[in-house]
Amino acid sequence: MCNETFSDRSSLKRHHHLHTGEHPYCCDVCNKTFSDRSSLKRHHHLHTVERPYCCDVCNKTFSDRSSLKRHHHLHTGERPYCCNVCSKTFRHRSGLKRHHHLHTGERPYCCNVCNKTFRDRSSLEIHHNVHTGERPYCCDVCNKTFISRSTLKVHVRVHTGERSYLCDMCHKTFKKQENLNVHLRVHTGERPYCCSVCNKTFISKNSLKLHVLVHTGERSYRCDVCHKTFRYLQHLNVHLRVHTGERPYCCNVCNKTFSHRSSLKRHHYLHTGERPYCCDMCNETFSERSKLKRHHNIHTGECYRCDVCNKTYRQPQYLKLHQRVHTKS
Repeated sequence: MCNETFSDRSSLKRHHHLHTGEHPYCCDVCNKTFSDRSSLKRHHHLHTVERPYCCDVCNKTFSDRSSLKRHHHLHTGERPYCCNVCSKTFRHRSGLKRHHHLHTGERPYCCNVCNKTFRDRSSLEIHHNVHTGERPYCCDVCNKTFISRSTLKVHVRVHTGERSYLCDMCHKTFKKQENLNVHLRVHTGERPYCCSVCNKTFISKNSLKLHVLVHTGERSYRCDVCHKTFRYLQHLNVHLRVHTGERPYCCNVCNKTFSHRSSLKRHHYLHTGERPYCCDMCNETFSERSKLKRHHNIHTGECYRCDVCNKTYRQPQYLKLHQRVHTKS
């Protein structure tokens, strides 16, 4: 199926369960099933609360010796597993194995319900919860449930306010490592995701995914009140405030409220006098990016042309007003 090789027959047999979806080992306490006996054994420690292996540095306890050994690498900084393609190092062998799939494109773990494939077993196991509806991880503050431990861990930071990941260049903090990784590309200039239609590049896969909607014209998000459609969920959420009257962003100087965070940010410049957008041709400054963009048209000669009478305008809103002349007639 995937040509992976094993040193013994039992390992091959266990591996086969990943392809067949078979989970022959069942927990006699909660009936959760597993593809191999060792996973069931580790799971049993959750019910017995038995964690016999203790870290001699921080006293954290573990249910098995291998987890303790992996944990020790946090204290020593040791990253003994090295990728032979790009030389990136990892604390755990499993991390290296997952990383290798980035180079090979291999996604050997397949969901037997929807055939979606994954680079690692844990992602497949988490994905299975989408089909079963199981959300086994519960927040002890608000009782919200999650399909994975990592998602719960990120959620808990909503309550604690923890932002553990710090950018060394601008000292901005983030709740998730992956958010910091994306942010760092602002400083490095790296834009690894490229649109196959127009070749525009992006710093994150999500930004590319949103951009593609410009080409497809897809507008999947519909307002239940006025039936206006939107390309992006966040645009729909902002639009709904038109109907609810919600203005959640408040100026801490004059208490004026706004429906958009960006509107509050622009408003703040009235109090600070800040004009952060500068023309690179004449050095005139502006409080808003859109005003700078319109100003640029003076230098470039760029204009907006009416496709009925060819009259031109420097600003799109003036063209829009003009076009009513034609639509009225």
